[in-house]
Amino acid sequence: MNKAADAARRISLPTILMFAAGALPLSGIGTAMSIYVQPYFAQDLGVGLIPIAVALFWIRIIDMGVDPILAIVMDRTKTPIGRYRAWMLAGAPILMLGVWELFMAPKGIGIAYLIVWYLVYALASSMVGLARAAWSANLVTKYDQRARFYGYLGFITVFGALFILLTPVISERLVKHPNNVHLMGWAMLALIPIATAITALVREPINADAAAQHPHFALRDYWSIATKPEVVRLFFSQFCLTLGPGWMANLYIFFFTNARLFTQGQASILLITYILAGVVGAPVIGYVGGRFGKHRTLIVSTILYSIGLCTVVVAPKANMLVGIPIMIWCGFMANGFDLMTGAMMADVGDQVRLEQGKERMALLYAVTGLAGKLAAAGAVIIAYPLLAAIGYQPTLGAHNTQAALDGLTIVFITGPIFWCVAGGLCFLGWKLDAQKHAQIRAELEARDTLVAQRAAAQARGASLPEHGALDPGVV
Repeated sequence: MNKAADAARRISLPTILMFAAGALPLSGIGTAMSIYVQPYFAQDLGVGLIPIAVALFWIRIIDMGVDPILAIVMDRTKTPIGRYRAWMLAGAPILMLGVWELFMAPKGIGIAYLIVWYLVYALASSMVGLARAAWSANLVTKYDQRARFYGYLGFITVFGALFILLTPVISERLVKHPNNVHLMGWAMLALIPIATAITALVREPINADAAAQHPHFALRDYWSIATKPEVVRLFFSQFCLTLGPGWMANLYIFFFTNARLFTQGQASILLITYILAGVVGAPVIGYVGGRFGKHRTLIVSTILYSIGLCTVVVAPKANMLVGIPIMIWCGFMANGFDLMTGAMMADVGDQVRLEQGKERMALLYAVTGLAGKLAAAGAVIIAYPLLAAIGYQPTLGAHNTQAALDGLTIVFITGPIFWCVAGGLCFLGWKLDAQKHAQIRAELEARDTLVAQRAAAQARGASLPEHGALDPGVV
C-alpha cells in the first residue's frame, strides 16, 4: 500500500470540526422543517394536511430528476477552487433564500407557494448536501477510519439540531407569545454563511481520472451504477431509514402533545434528550461499525431502535422521568442510521471508481439523496392523509375524540418500526466488508500512483507506457 498516500488522507480533529461546521445549518434546517415548519403551516397558517401532502408530492415528482443530473455535472466539474467546494459555495445563498420564504411564510399561502419555495429549498439543499457528501468520502479512505470519521461528523452535526430544539424551550421563558419558526429561520440565516465559510477552508482531495474506455459521457456507465446490487440495497435502505424517523418526526408534536399530554416545551425537552443521546451514540456507533462491520452494526441498531420505540406507547402519559430514558435509548440507536449508510456508500464509491476509472461519488450520494427525499415526502404524503382519514384535527384548539387519538398513536408507532426494521434487513448478506474494501483501496492507490507518475513524466517531456510499471519504491 502507498503509505505516503494513506498518511496524506488522514484527517486531524480540527479539520473534522471545520468540515462538520458546514453541516450544522443543514441539520438544523432539516430538523426544523420536519418537526416544526410543516406542523406550523397546518396549525398556525391554516394550510390543511391534504394540501401540504399534495404540495410535497408534486415537489418530489418535479425534483426526482434533479439530483442525478446535478451530481453528474458535479463529478465532472473542474474549477480553481476544487470540484465540490465550488458547488457548496454556490448553493449557500440559494439555501438562504429558500429558508427565508418558508420560515417567514405569511398567512394565506397555498399549494403554489409551497411548491415554488420548497423546490428552491430542495435545489439548494441538493447543491450543498451532495457537494459535502462527495467531498467527505474523499477526505478519508480507509474502511475503519471512514466509519469513525462519519461518527465524529455525526457527533458535531447533532448540535445543529440541538440549536433548533432549544429555541422553543428558551423562548417560552423569555417571550410571552414567541413565533418559534421565525426565530429558527433567523438563526439559520445567520449560521449558513458562517458555517459555509469555515468548511470552505478545508482541503479538497481531487482524484485524477484513470485512462478509461469511455472518456466522455457513457450511458452504460450510469446504467451499471443504477443496477449495481450494492447501490440498489443502499437506495432502499436509505428510503426506509429516512421514512421511519421522518414519519416519527412529522407526527412528533401531534403525538406527544395530544396523545401523550406533554406540553410543547416538555416535548421539546424530550426531543433534545433524543438528539443529545446521538452526541454519544454517533462516535460509539462509528467505532463499533469500524470494528465489527458497518452493515452488521446497522442491522443491530435498527432492531434495538424499534424495540425502544415500542415502549413509548406503554409508558405513563406526561411522565418526564420515564420518557427521558426511552428517548435516550432511541436517540442513541437512530443516530447510526445515516452514519453507516453514508460510510458504506463511500466504500461503494471506491469500488465504482476502480471499475470505471472516473469519479462518481456525487452521483452515488445522489442515489441515497433521492431515496431520502422521496422518503421525507412519503412521511408526510402517507402519514398526514392517514391522520385525516381517522378524523384527527391538527388545528390549535380543535377537539379530538379518543378514537382519533388512538388512531394517532397507531399511526405514529407502526410506521417507524416497520420501515426501520425493513431498512436494516436490506443488508443481510452484504459483501463489501473491510477485507474486500482493503483490496479495492490497494488497487486504487496503485493506479492513482501510476496516473500521477504518468502526469509528472508528461510534464517533464518524458513518457510512461500506457500500462507501464510503477516505480518500485512507491508500493
